[in-house]
Parts: sequence; C-alpha cells; structure tokens
Amino acid sequence: MTESGMTESEMTDGEMTDGDAMTDGDAMTDGDAMTEEEEMTEGSMDGDMSPTDPSDAPTASIDRFSDAAGTLHQRSANDALPDADEPIDFDELFLIQGYGPDGTVIQYYDFDVQPTQAAPIYALFYENGDPVEDQLNVIDVVPGDEGYNDFWQVHRVTVPDDYEANTVTSVSQIQAAGYDIEPTETIKNCPVVPDGSTAERRHSADSSSTDLVQGWYDGEVVPYFLFGESPLSSSDGSIPVSPIYVSFNTNPGEDGGGPPSGFMSEDRNDQTHNVTATVPGDDSYSPLWLVNTFDNADFDSVSDLDSAQDADILASGTAMVNCPVIAEQ
Repeated sequence: MTESGMTESEMTDGEMTDGDAMTDGDAMTDGDAMTEEEEMTEGSMDGDMSPTDPSDAPTASIDRFSDAAGTLHQRSANDALPDADEPIDFDELFLIQGYGPDGTVIQYYDFDVQPTQAAPIYALFYENGDPVEDQLNVIDVVPGDEGYNDFWQVHRVTVPDDYEANTVTSVSQIQAAGYDIEPTETIKNCPVVPDGSTAERRHSADSSSTDLVQGWYDGEVVPYFLFGESPLSSSDGSIPVSPIYVSFNTNPGEDGGGPPSGFMSEDRNDQTHNVTATVPGDDSYSPLWLVNTFDNADFDSVSDLDSAQDADILASGTAMVNCPVIAEQ
C-alpha cells in the first residue's frame, strides 16, 4: 500500500506559476538522482505483484509415505504404498472399521501419526472483514517438512481493500508485505495429499465436500482434504486428543509386532476391535487419537469402551494418530 499524498489530478494549473517552475539551474543533477534501491519502496513492490491463476500454476510435489513424512506408513517398509505424487485412494487403503464407546460399529480414516501442535494456515480478509473471494489459503509446510501437521491453526491476514485474489501465493509474500496477521482459535483438519487422491466419505455431521481443496504453498498449488465432523478450537495451537484402544496381529515387543503386523480383525471380515472413547458430537471428541494398545489375547472380549479399558493394556499413549470418524452404523 503506497503512502497517501496529492495525485497529479488533484493539482490544478493555477497552483504552479511560471515563477515557480523549475529552471535549468534547479534541475536535478546525477548526484542528486534517487538510486534504484531508494525508488523501490515496499509499496512499489506490492504494486509490481500480480495475481496468479491457480489453473496456470504448478502443483506441489507431495509424498506422505517417505521416511520423513510417515511413521506407521512408510514406503521403505511397505513398497506397495503409492509413490510420491501418485494419487492415494484412502477408501481402499486406509479405511478402518472399529467400535465406538457404546459398541456401535464405526469407520474412520487412518492418516498416520501427527504432532499435537498445529501448523499455521493463512486465510485472507479485507479491511472491512469480508473474506477475499477466490483467494486460496496459504501454507508453508507439506508432509516431510519440519513442523508439518494435518491439523492447522487458522491465521487471519488483513489485506487492503484493493487487493486482488491470489496476488499472494506464499507465506514469505505475506510477511514481506507487512500485512497484519492474527492467530485465531480455529483448528482445521486438512491432510495434504497428492493431486487426484480420494476419500469419498464424511460423517453425517460433516457438511464438508469430499472434493480436494486447493491452497498455495510457495507459489505452487497444494491439494488437501477437509474434515469437519466436529469443531476444534485451541487458544495456543495445541490440538485436543481423545483415547483410542487398539490391538495388533502381533503384540508390541514381539518380533514384527505392533503396527507393522497390522490391526487384528475378525475372521473373514475387516472388523477390528479398536475402540474410540468418543464420537463426533461428544464434548471431548477429537480426531487426533491417543493410542493405547491392549493384549490381542483379549481381542474377543473387547467390543466397547468399558471392555477395552478392562483389557490388559500393554502400552499407553504410544502415539497420536489422525483418524477422523466418518460413519457410525
């Protein structure tokens, strides 16, 4: 935004007389000339920026299964996992069936381990409070980057009323422009995925589209899902967690045990006896689950929260996993 001042159109002929006119002797010398650096003000840099059509921008490279990005799901341990930038079918590969606290059959997606501190996502608003229509949200980390998280704390960015959508395509541009940034208490669950990925199911309480959402990452378009089965909020960006109780085909501590062996399920179907302590609509529900592992010898006796808590717990609080509940049957 340039400094306010009188424009040429505001100056009338009568305001400058012949006597006031600059003479040859008064002319600016080479020594007086403004340097290129002095001419380039912050406002003029903003003026040089122009909007970018997202359809003309490159798509960011995304790999959720590199050793840097994945914890439970790494291509180095399972070469059947999709390659970098290959679309992921989460309904085929990462849809789990378990139990809710009262024994109701539930389904949830498995988006792997995530930190408990949300990453920032930047949403642009005009000075009058209206969101900038068609502007993509902006992030500065993707899976594999330090500080990445599927969970995002919304940061409100205020831009001038003459700002054009998608002039800003990176966090560095927001910072360089000096726009006001205000962290909010809103947390969003938006896993960043390769373009073309699918997760076709949402909870009945979730009005979010199953289509991929586009954002900006360092001048490139980045696709992500949105899950909103229950609102999340935090004053400091820390993500609330809720307990989940799980069992594996081979118990942790045994050769090949724990996550590499896969969740134990009933014979001839995909029903696990994993039990969540909450479901969407509960006050303490969160899609970020604190994992507690029970002895698979107790598998048959576990079918709800009470029986899961009565089982032999082999390990408590071993990881936090992003598993949004998408169905209760």
